[in-house]
Amino acid sequence: MRRPKNSDSNGRRGIARREMLVGMAGAAMGAFGLASNGVAEQSRNETRGATKGRVNQSIALWCFEKYWDLEKLCQIARDLGCKSIELVPPENWTTLKKYGLVCALVSSHLFVRGMNNPLHWDECLTAMEKAIDDASAAGFKSVITFTGYGDTSGKEKGSKVDPDEGAKNCVNGYKKIIGHAEKKKVNLCLEQLNTRDDTHPMKGHPGYQGDHVDYCMDIIKKVGSPNMKLLFDVYHVQIMDGDLVRRVKQYGEYIGHVHVAGNPGRGELDEKQEINFPAVMQALLDVGYKGYVGHEFIPTRDPLEGLTQAVKLCDV
Repeated sequence: MRRPKNSDSNGRRGIARREMLVGMAGAAMGAFGLASNGVAEQSRNETRGATKGRVNQSIALWCFEKYWDLEKLCQIARDLGCKSIELVPPENWTTLKKYGLVCALVSSHLFVRGMNNPLHWDECLTAMEKAIDDASAAGFKSVITFTGYGDTSGKEKGSKVDPDEGAKNCVNGYKKIIGHAEKKKVNLCLEQLNTRDDTHPMKGHPGYQGDHVDYCMDIIKKVGSPNMKLLFDVYHVQIMDGDLVRRVKQYGEYIGHVHVAGNPGRGELDEKQEINFPAVMQALLDVGYKGYVGHEFIPTRDPLEGLTQAVKLCDV
């Protein structure tokens, strides 16, 4: 049988055409794959809380430990772009470091018995010294402290302290420990707490002496150390003093740590509360704040949903 004329040429053209089609299909699949990866990455970014990273965000352990163990909370913090879980006991810091996280704020003494009463100095100074040493050894920078209650009658070592006397006691007491904090390069952060909300033991603290920013700032200034700082809790300040942006700018150089929660109720940072958190975050950036903003709200709904929303809102 005679072979068709130009059959080799036609065959080669057919093969080339098939190869071209296969190549085009492969390129299309590759493009689809890239597009799919892009969609997946976009989806991840949409669920991720912080993408700008100008505000260093932290999560307060006590608010979420009933929902997740520390290992899971570390994973969530990392996925949301947070850099810290705070108020974590030192024995669990290895778990934080495993996930590349820090403990931005280290616990010391309790808020009921504080530095306003010399009866409590031994207890408080011992707790602060240990916290300072632990923080320094781990490379962490801040330890929390409190004035204490003005009236602790019926609360173990009970007694009453006048506000002016309490402030003087705080100054004298902190001067006993602040040199150690300076040596260890750790800040003591004095927290103001509100005394107006009496509906829940962690929403308000009737009887706490340092319930106004100016009162706490007077103590901090008289201690006279760059390592004596203000813990600016946006929730508590809003209740007692308000004028948040102006106060951030007034005391910016003294702010060593920040807490956030919605008001009223110490709940999520959502549309049900009154604080303009992006404006407060921007004010912190405007004054050059480089510390951490800790999410310390009490969840009233799905905790991950609320935490994700809060992290996004503070990511200015």
